[in-house]
Amino acid sequence: MRRFIVPVLSLHAFTCHAQETPADNEPASLSQMEITASMGESAQSPVEGYRATRSASATRTDTAIHETPQSISVVPRQVVEDIGATRLEDALDYAGGVERGNNFGGQGLTEFLVRGFSTQEFYRNGFAVNRGYPNMPDASTIERIEVLRGPASMLYGRGDPGGTFNIVSKQPQADRKTVLGSQFNTQGLHRGTLDTTGALDENAEFTYRLNLAAEGSDSFRDHVESERYSVAPVLRWQLSDQTAVILEGDYLHNRHPLDRGVTRYANQNGQLPRDRFLGEEDAGKFRNKNATTQLRIEHQLNDDWAIRGGVQYLDGSLEGGAVENNGLAADGRTIGRNYSERTLEWDDIAFQTNVEGHFNTGGLAHTLLAGLEYDDFNYKSLIRRSNGSINAFPLDLYAPVYGKALPELTRTATHDDENLKSYAVYLQDQVDLTERLKAQVGVRLERFEQKYTNYLSTSGSWDQAHNAVSPRFGLVYDLTDSLAVYANTARSFKPNRGADRSSQAFDPEKGVAYETGIKYDVPEHDLSITAALFHITKENVLTSDPLDSNYQIAAGEVRSRGFDLSLAGNITPQWRVIGGYAYVDAEVTKSTTSTMPTGSRLANVPTHSVNLLNTYEFDSGLLSGLGVGVGLKYVGDRKGSTSSTAFDMSSYTVVDLLAYYPLTDRIRLNLNLDNVFNEEYDERAWGSIWAYPGAPRTLQAGVSITL
Repeated sequence: MRRFIVPVLSLHAFTCHAQETPADNEPASLSQMEITASMGESAQSPVEGYRATRSASATRTDTAIHETPQSISVVPRQVVEDIGATRLEDALDYAGGVERGNNFGGQGLTEFLVRGFSTQEFYRNGFAVNRGYPNMPDASTIERIEVLRGPASMLYGRGDPGGTFNIVSKQPQADRKTVLGSQFNTQGLHRGTLDTTGALDENAEFTYRLNLAAEGSDSFRDHVESERYSVAPVLRWQLSDQTAVILEGDYLHNRHPLDRGVTRYANQNGQLPRDRFLGEEDAGKFRNKNATTQLRIEHQLNDDWAIRGGVQYLDGSLEGGAVENNGLAADGRTIGRNYSERTLEWDDIAFQTNVEGHFNTGGLAHTLLAGLEYDDFNYKSLIRRSNGSINAFPLDLYAPVYGKALPELTRTATHDDENLKSYAVYLQDQVDLTERLKAQVGVRLERFEQKYTNYLSTSGSWDQAHNAVSPRFGLVYDLTDSLAVYANTARSFKPNRGADRSSQAFDPEKGVAYETGIKYDVPEHDLSITAALFHITKENVLTSDPLDSNYQIAAGEVRSRGFDLSLAGNITPQWRVIGGYAYVDAEVTKSTTSTMPTGSRLANVPTHSVNLLNTYEFDSGLLSGLGVGVGLKYVGDRKGSTSSTAFDMSSYTVVDLLAYYPLTDRIRLNLNLDNVFNEEYDERAWGSIWAYPGAPRTLQAGVSITL
């Protein structure tokens, strides 16, 4: 079940052939796929412009965002298209208050930060997809991204209290349409895509959608090249007016070297240029293979009751060699390095079903949701390394000489196996208490059983079981037809992995959050604004053991509080905006270790951040159809780690420009200039010494043809 349903070589051949076709048949980016819903907007349908009015991610029911007592941002497909996004994180930049965290040396989707907390639990159509080390989802499959701020454990189980997001993927349409695409940029990207949809029969009982992507890319980083293939098929069978079955897959193969970025040792002789690579090209690339298969069923029992459910199977692996750092020598310029080889494998099977009902009782209108879930996750890790001495396999940071023979593997650093099973039941009720006052109350009961096997030390193996109760309560009150106030509180939990120095398992992380805010809809400008105050705490947070850095300890409690604002809308039929502002005060409030003392700021969290995308499309005259836009991203100063020795990352501002033009009814051109002023900045940090630099000024061009 692991690999592709079509050979990636066929996809590569297809894109190469497309690039050689005459100009009137040139490939195009998927960004131009236009699908019009046959009815009004729903929580799964395409969004007109930049403003979504409904969401299912926060409640698992199709609910108006204005009536949901929680801060929600929806990044629709139109944003993905306009900015020429190729990865999920490009679009998330404009959700407001979502920051980039560790991406495992450029390998993929591992961490983002919402309201000060790194989150590693993300979803696709309501199923968790960030298990193991999967690669970053391709933007070609995204219909919309729904960002939830605050704990989501009541509906989704384990996770962080800052928030999470759910990807709603592109679904089949009855009208047949095919779009070919191509994108190129000045950093060596060359990318071909296909998006095709339609019906397989006259009655449109069977509909399909297929997204293909193939790309190869150089990089602004020395010796860092990558390649990527993606296949994402969807089949929908409408058995009757009441019942539908959806079979969906997402199969991705990525090859990329391990690239942590540049070192930021306190005693090194100076900062490194942003293109400096500290590994070895001869180490090769990591091979990251991911297969996601979902089978979903929807059945409408009657006008008021429905059953939805499904099963998802994930299967993936990450294998390959890399050169990594051992430390800095006394001269302040020479690092020791080791060669390592990894074999990481994971699989996950998840079942979920829920019943949704609408009824009145006691004069109150209810939307009731009851659900059951089961998840079984397995993860295996084997890492072998060469000598870890600070003098081994050296490299001069400022005058690197590459090409030395790779050292022999002499030690096994990691050899372990983890299994995590969870069983959950949840109940939620959305109640119209009055015409203007609505309540949301829910609770989740979950049991997880965790078994960890350390093959290097039998004393390091353990198993544990915990029961978790995750309640949530919220109220929203309409002061006017356009202005509402809301408040909510919720809890979260997440199992910790590994064992401490005494081979004891850790208690799970637990969080609690409080939020209050306003939601303001401006109907004359089709604009929505949400502003919120929040206070979140999380306990049992892991940090490095001060007595032995090879182990971790549960150090205490961290807290995040602040204010965030998000807006999205189509101010006029021509002018679209989306973005947000966040003020986040995130720090350690209780600690039992000197390595993470009380008062330490949390890593990668700016105090202030601003994201705003403005686009304008001319609708008359010689410029009719021309769209132009500007994107602004400001990120304040941050710490590189949550520790007493953390390095500083300075604030930065990046300005991006975009333009698109429909050459004909079927051909559209795109041009994007990112980082216009060539700002040098740290995009994210990892560990205590690594900072990953942001990309320099980059020009990207794309063309699309609708067949």
